[in-house]
Amino acid sequence: MIVGADGKTIVEVEDSLIAFGKIALYKRELYNIPVIQITGSVGKTSTRDIIANVIRTEYKTLQTEGNQNNAVGLPTTILKLKDHQALVVESGMNHFGEISYLGKIAKPTIAVITNIGTAHIGILGSRENILKAKLEILENLQPDGYIVINNDNDLLNKWAKEDTKHKKYTFGIDEKSDIMPYNIKIETDFSTYNVKLKNKEYTVKVPVSGKHFVYNSLCAIAVGTLLNIKPENIIKGIENFTLTKNRMEVDKIKDDITVINDSYNASLDSMKAGLEYLKELKGNRKIAVLGDMFELGDFSEEIHRKVGAEVCKQHVDLLITIGNFSKYIADEAIKLGMKKENVIVLNSNEEAGKYLNENLKSKDIVLLKASNGMHFSEIYNAIK
Repeated sequence: MIVGADGKTIVEVEDSLIAFGKIALYKRELYNIPVIQITGSVGKTSTRDIIANVIRTEYKTLQTEGNQNNAVGLPTTILKLKDHQALVVESGMNHFGEISYLGKIAKPTIAVITNIGTAHIGILGSRENILKAKLEILENLQPDGYIVINNDNDLLNKWAKEDTKHKKYTFGIDEKSDIMPYNIKIETDFSTYNVKLKNKEYTVKVPVSGKHFVYNSLCAIAVGTLLNIKPENIIKGIENFTLTKNRMEVDKIKDDITVINDSYNASLDSMKAGLEYLKELKGNRKIAVLGDMFELGDFSEEIHRKVGAEVCKQHVDLLITIGNFSKYIADEAIKLGMKKENVIVLNSNEEAGKYLNENLKSKDIVLLKASNGMHFSEIYNAIK
């Protein structure tokens, strides 16, 4: 420890990142409040936002902002604790040990796993390894804490049936779960469904369309129920939440053209969700502008080809691809029967923006989807 001439104290440490984490841990241990730690292959941020909005109806809540979900971002969030009554933190990872480390700092009272997909499979090698890495969240779950899981996810469902150690609370649409919706209706700008809470039926309106956002809201209902938040406030929190920028922004531009800007990130699961949503919308042509997904390693070609199959399954009218790996999306779509003249392979975002501006027609619907590093917001700005 060094005291400077100006009276300021400087503490020398061996590793500043570890020291930063320990300071955040000290701050965390000063608070006896609900702490919800969220991880998963896809949907972490939107689930985090909707959960925080539900909790905020009855607790003064601090949440992770933006993409601050790593060894710097999570401690930074915790150090902002003041007179808060609840904390919601998002935890990302791309290797073993990362969720465990973040959990040691967060010490969750409720753990959430949204799903197990293929994000980072190139690093971890298999979905089973991704599950193993995500389940590190349980290592620091506080006594009597619950883990909330998507019971429709195959690997999480299997794990939940086999696990006898942890207290689980589930949500799902297809598999029997603690929280289940019915009468689901997917509209252009929102979704609605019915759900029973405390033996009473409620109608839920999710202000963002798409089946995947129904799942996110079900997760928020599960967490809100565990925290004994009034059902009316849970519904209100869902109805009033807003998405983080660049996540499923739906915009109307000239000639009544709809643009779905989902360019923040991409994985096989989120690509499927985006294409399913595109199919549901009513309009003229359904146009998918798709780019590369990253961190897939040896699985890159296989997974991009699976997206190509999904393009055909969801009856996309026009496919535009940009990127080295996205050529496999185009190739697979053609192989499975999509007409070559309806598949456009381009080399840059600039080319894509130019092509769209010259060829879009009234009432077309355009989906922009790629990993964040593809900078598809450039295409969005070009046509907006």
